[in-house]
Amino acid sequence: MEPRRGSLAHRAPGCRRAALYRIRRYFLPPLASVVIVLDFSCTKAQLFRTILSGILAVPFMKLILASASPRRAEILRDAGVSFSVMSSAIDETPYPNENPSALVERLANAKADLVAARALGPAIVVAADTVVVLDGHVLGKPRSREEGGHMLEQLSGRTHSVLTGVSLIRLPDAVRRQFVESTLVQFAAISKEEIARYLTTEESHDKAGAYGIQGRAGRYIPRIEGCYFNVVGLPLSRLLASLEELGWSEQALS
Repeated sequence: MEPRRGSLAHRAPGCRRAALYRIRRYFLPPLASVVIVLDFSCTKAQLFRTILSGILAVPFMKLILASASPRRAEILRDAGVSFSVMSSAIDETPYPNENPSALVERLANAKADLVAARALGPAIVVAADTVVVLDGHVLGKPRSREEGGHMLEQLSGRTHSVLTGVSLIRLPDAVRRQFVESTLVQFAAISKEEIARYLTTEESHDKAGAYGIQGRAGRYIPRIEGCYFNVVGLPLSRLLASLEELGWSEQALS
């Protein structure tokens, strides 16, 4: 078939190569990994639409963790995910009669909204809030060593739930994703003496339920049902799936 006049195929081979070079040089971000398949029989308008669709498909977005938690940062870092951190300090006081799932969802959304209002896109803001739940009651971070000891006495020899609310906001179009992840944690029976020894490590003071599964408290936990990283504070697998739904890609940042 004879190429249409005005199409790239109608030009000399050298001109076509120069046109493709200009496309790569001026249109595509330098760190993006994109393959655009061109039909050389297309017109200039069709070619432009093809190029534009390829550029818009590039998931060139940075990731912002709306949390000062070193444990959440460590989860992402160990998974090889690039990110920056912005603080998201909010009032975490539960509402009267607020159920645990609604609480972590509300707090995660509030943290994400706070950071999204200050961040610049293209980016995805990730915020999370984690609580320990026993018999329907929320065990947050202990305010004192005595309160931490009381929490551990309650958890001893029983199974409790760990809930993490996660909120994601894509910028600049403010598209959202949110979910609540739950993991069951079985605690071994521990003596008051062992609790007292654990409290001296200061591991419990900034953790929901007064323990850290990734630290010394791991010796008291023979079994969990669900995501381990959720207990630490950030359900990694489900988070990455939600990021992909919003168009984020590790390849764009590698």
